[in-house]
Amino acid sequence: MKRLKAVLFDMDGVLLDSEEYINAAAVQMFTEKGFQVSPEDFIEFTGMGENRYLGGVAEIHGIPFDLVQDKARTYEIYADLVKGKLAPLPGAREFTARCKMLGLNIALASSADRIKVEINLKEARFHPELYHTIVTGEDIENKKPAPDIFLKAARGLSVHPAECLVVEDAIAGVEAGRAAGCRVLALTTSFPAEKLADADWIIQDLSRAGPEILDW
Repeated sequence: MKRLKAVLFDMDGVLLDSEEYINAAAVQMFTEKGFQVSPEDFIEFTGMGENRYLGGVAEIHGIPFDLVQDKARTYEIYADLVKGKLAPLPGAREFTARCKMLGLNIALASSADRIKVEINLKEARFHPELYHTIVTGEDIENKKPAPDIFLKAARGLSVHPAECLVVEDAIAGVEAGRAAGCRVLALTTSFPAEKLADADWIIQDLSRAGPEILDW
């Protein structure tokens, strides 16, 4: 019998690429607070959710940080920046359709807050109804690289983690998928292949996904 029963998709860098926009929004937010930060400061916190994405940079620079207020302002800036600019990454729609055709359950498991997930899905025209369950960073206590988000997604689909394929682009996401006991497909949309070496498969984007990735 086929062992694979579900596919757990990360969002940014997998289905769409909003990294440049959240990065620009974060830089602008800190600028408004009177502090200059570099876009490169955020790289090590990619894929960990906005709490850590913003908070980590604030720690590095010793910037006073109000999680609720500063994050809300970042999302306001972000929502304006992405209007009309987000589109699916190559192969994202087709790979999702292939999963559905094979009868696989699919989940969206993003470390981002729900407001950002909703903005992204709307702008890139991914209907929330595509996913049997959606888990965001607000639904878990421990963010990636902890396995919590993928374990919760698997529970939401009533499948064992070993029956799941995680699709990720970030180092923290690959670590989280492995720690959850899932098999992992890594995309080199955000990090080079050597940084994602713990994944079971590494490809450029979902347009390069061969049949073997869903045949186990």
